[in-house]
Amino acid sequence: MSEIETRVPSLTEQMRTGNLFAEQCPSRDVLKHVTSRWGVLILVALQGGTHRFSDLRRKMGGVSEKMLAQTLQWLEADGFVNRKSYPVVPPHVEYSLTPLGHEVSEKVAALADWVEVNLPQVMASRNERDA
Repeated sequence: MSEIETRVPSLTEQMRTGNLFAEQCPSRDVLKHVTSRWGVLILVALQGGTHRFSDLRRKMGGVSEKMLAQTLQWLEADGFVNRKSYPVVPPHVEYSLTPLGHEVSEKVAALADWVEVNLPQVMASRNERDA
């Protein structure tokens, strides 16, 4: 291979390093979990400390029990959320961020903050378009 030619990485190399633009890249699932509406809100809520399931559900108006449970399972599987279950009746389960979860929660919190700060401009743009 000459110096001018570039080497195309193998599929396994691409899978190991990640490529969000590749259809089968597993990083897409992680991105989907972290940036979903409920994923962002869970990560931001857990920045404040450990929460029980019912506390999270009350904090996030509009989330169904099923969607909250599913999103928590995704975030736990991805290594962002710790789930601690206590053997009592009724069941007592608490959720908290892992070190990796703290890191990613800072990133999505910055995005959420940006949205809140710029919401008036976004809404004005929507109103102009709709007029």
